[in-house]
Amino acid sequence: MLLPEFDQEMATTRKYLERVPMDKAAWKPHEKSMSMIQLAGHIAEMPGWGEVTVKQDSFDMQPAGAPPYEPPKVSTSKDLLDLFDKNVSKTRAAIASASDEALGKPWSLLAAGKNIFTMPRIAVLRSMVMSHVIHHRAQLSVYFRLNGVPVPATYGPSADEGNM
Repeated sequence: MLLPEFDQEMATTRKYLERVPMDKAAWKPHEKSMSMIQLAGHIAEMPGWGEVTVKQDSFDMQPAGAPPYEPPKVSTSKDLLDLFDKNVSKTRAAIASASDEALGKPWSLLAAGKNIFTMPRIAVLRSMVMSHVIHHRAQLSVYFRLNGVPVPATYGPSADEGNM
């Protein structure tokens, strides 16, 4: 039941990532904001969290005795789209191979061994993967608007794309 929604959201997200202007990679709307390339890289990275959610019982962002998690760095459109496509493919395959029972089992996010949250895997996929991607994709649309980049149609036409 989750795959059609996942496919639709990832296809829409790819349209956004295709438009990231590398000549504006360092641009940010505010000093506390991520740069355009950091935000786009984060969006490209997040679908990969789904594979971890399906295949592991937990993820520790700062494991004891090891360096903390570092997000991948991208610097070209090709790097960005390759990262996204790889992550979407791995997560799609993981979801497709998982049973409803497996997706109902708990998954935990940890930091230095401390539990941040525990939820059923399906809830993590929906909230921390898909809704999280959608949230940051909306942020990216604002970055686009402020930089004159046409905003792709998302759930209907955008002001820049009158028809889908």
